[in-house]
Amino acid sequence: MASSSAHVKETLGELNKESFVSLLSKLIGEAKYVQNNPPDLIPEEDRVVKHVLDSLLPYSTTTGGGPLIVNHVTYYQGRGNIIVEYPGTVPGNVLSFVGCHMDVVTANPNDWEFDPFSLSIDGDKLRGRGTTDCLGHVALVTELMKRLGKTKPKLKSTVVAVFIANEENSAISGVGVDALVKDGLLNKLKDGPLFWIDTADKQPCIGTGGMIPWKLKVTGKLFHSGLAHKAINPLELAMEALKEIQSRFYRDFPPHPKEQVYGFATPSTMKPTQWSYPGGGINQIPAECTISGDVSVKDVMSKLQEYVDDINENVDKLDSRGPVSKYVLPDENLRGSLTVSFDETMSGVACDLNSRGFHVLCKATEEVVGHVKPYSITGSLPLIRELQDEGFDVQTSGYGLMATYHAKNEYCLLSDMCQGYQVFVSIISQLED
Repeated sequence: MASSSAHVKETLGELNKESFVSLLSKLIGEAKYVQNNPPDLIPEEDRVVKHVLDSLLPYSTTTGGGPLIVNHVTYYQGRGNIIVEYPGTVPGNVLSFVGCHMDVVTANPNDWEFDPFSLSIDGDKLRGRGTTDCLGHVALVTELMKRLGKTKPKLKSTVVAVFIANEENSAISGVGVDALVKDGLLNKLKDGPLFWIDTADKQPCIGTGGMIPWKLKVTGKLFHSGLAHKAINPLELAMEALKEIQSRFYRDFPPHPKEQVYGFATPSTMKPTQWSYPGGGINQIPAECTISGDVSVKDVMSKLQEYVDDINENVDKLDSRGPVSKYVLPDENLRGSLTVSFDETMSGVACDLNSRGFHVLCKATEEVVGHVKPYSITGSLPLIRELQDEGFDVQTSGYGLMATYHAKNEYCLLSDMCQGYQVFVSIISQLED
């Protein structure tokens, strides 16, 4: 007979803080070697894999010490993934915890108040690169699977944990969850809710933004700045053109009516984030410049191209900056011009608010944290959208801190991680009913 939900909670208990912190200390000790910023820094996720396997293999079928089925899957030397399965009794009943990634973003020790590559403890704070994103979650889910392997509750549902490589950078593909999906190794997870554990603040994250990187190259005419009337200043043209493009964008793409339902903090935006030009003297108006940025609306590229084409046709009507600022030199038959280009797009995601996975996550959050307030972010999590497109019921949550996500002096709170463990236990127990 399968365990009752109350018995599941009693069996799985609370997070073993000492074991969790000990494992996390080992993982943060590897953070220096799993920074993901190719070509300079290519992570060696198997350094993290080793510690996870050391924790789980004693309770696995591999050693005969327990029921956990552990599969170390590698597509690129030294960059493995781990699929861990605790078998249930009812075929087709499954829930999964996915997205705990074993790479981290870069950290410069000179910019930090403490060593980013070793775990330090300050009261409730667990400090170091990866504590929030996402080695803290790797340790947390490892502790959950270890407890399942040790206590062996009889569950209807199979519980699967997937620890992945290569989440923080998409320059190299075919290494992590994309390859696992392509090979069909996660297909059985489509039969139940998939909880992507890589967000923050202990609440369900139900939506993310898309992102299209764009570049606006502006061509003018180089000349001595003391004779500005003989130049076409690409910097001025870029500023005025971008202002016009942004005005048209916000007119054509107003806030979506479902933004409030999903709790997005901002509407879709189009903004510059980088500026470059070829260089030259301070008394030289350059020939060209480039502004780069991103826009968070799908299917907007044709509209931006339309704006640019219209501005090029009517560049003489664009606002200028002072009596000799101009974008057309009729005597020389020269006109300033713009070209827009786009890099690879990333799609946003809207989680299914009617799925059982969402309702179970909300109930668990309210039960453990004391309240539930789902939210959305306009940051991008492209892997989630790809899973959703493949037919997975993806729900997302996380137990680090958004305020320290990808930030200097990253930390998480041990008390939050303890609550995260209780949320996982509640999810498992609810799905037994």
